[in-house]
Amino acid sequence: MSSTAAVPVSFELYPARTDAGIPALHETVRRLAEIDPAFISVTYGAGGSTRDRSLALLRHILDTTRVEPLAHLTCVGTSYAEATALIREFLDAGITRFLALRGDPPEGVGVDEDFLGDIRSAAELAQLIDRVQAERVPYVEAPVPGLPQAARVAAAQDVQIAVAAFPNGHPRSRHSREHIDALLAKQAAGATLAITQLFFYADDYLSFVDRSREAGVTIPILPGMMPIISPKRLARVLELSGERLPGELAVALDVEPTPEGQRAVGIAHASELVRAVVAGGAPGVHLYAFNNHRTVLDVLAAADLLPAHR
Repeated sequence: MSSTAAVPVSFELYPARTDAGIPALHETVRRLAEIDPAFISVTYGAGGSTRDRSLALLRHILDTTRVEPLAHLTCVGTSYAEATALIREFLDAGITRFLALRGDPPEGVGVDEDFLGDIRSAAELAQLIDRVQAERVPYVEAPVPGLPQAARVAAAQDVQIAVAAFPNGHPRSRHSREHIDALLAKQAAGATLAITQLFFYADDYLSFVDRSREAGVTIPILPGMMPIISPKRLARVLELSGERLPGELAVALDVEPTPEGQRAVGIAHASELVRAVVAGGAPGVHLYAFNNHRTVLDVLAAADLLPAHR
């Protein structure tokens, strides 16, 4: 099975919480890799709580597929030395794509408390990733044809650094443009891609992109979307993201009596959202998969971005 879509797709996964969940997660990686996504990102728990499992999953993607893994990193509770060591460990494993995040407070810590370490923002973390790579491999040597003893010095491979963007503003923004100013700062710090927080209406994304471009943001802004297939998931997503309630979707999920019917509602909503942002010029589609390949593949198929699949 391979994708024939011209639109790049990517996915987010999280590490298995227990060893018993690893085989199913590896099967999800295999099924997602079959459609040749641009990358698969792997979350990283606050304070390094999933460090070993995150790295193991990233290495599994790197070793068993042709897909580029993308490692999440956060600023939460991390010293410069710890962050530098972690970035170097990921780079040494062959991982050169990162998502630099400020991160949320650990459980039990209030948002008003200082939960950050030495690194205070995603922009600072992006700068550190760049610096660690530059110090680790300042240059590479390439042979000169016809001159066996000669070598040409070339620039080392750059890391790719994604950052978060917030179409409807960050929950802690102090004014209406602060999230765009923050994105500009991340771009200046070396970010090469932005991935948005989830949203429920295409215009939320499209108008945000327009405002960002007017402000001077030039990096690609990838829409991050999540199929909402139950009222429980919707409630949890709203709690975590601070997004406003999508009334029509909420009602459609509430009145549907079966899990199968709710899943169909969620897939239909997500596929229409995908169609709309792609039609509006999105550079790709990033889906939060909840470690379930079937749902996100069904969304892409319904949006005509995949051939029929099982």
